[in-house]
Amino acid sequence: MAKKGETRIIIHLACTKCKERTYTSSKNKKNDPDRLELSKYCPRCREHTPHRETK
Repeated sequence: MAKKGETRIIIHLACTKCKERTYTSSKNKKNDPDRLELSKYCPRCREHTPHRETK
């Protein structure tokens, strides 16, 4: 059960090349107010590409 005032939210990560949402993650909105960008493997592109947080 979530604590009162919990700031962690679930986000989706989408490939910057093909725009497919392939990963989900969570982040603390207080510590990381900007959009998150990670290098992940995209199964559609079949290579490692930067994945950016989407709404």
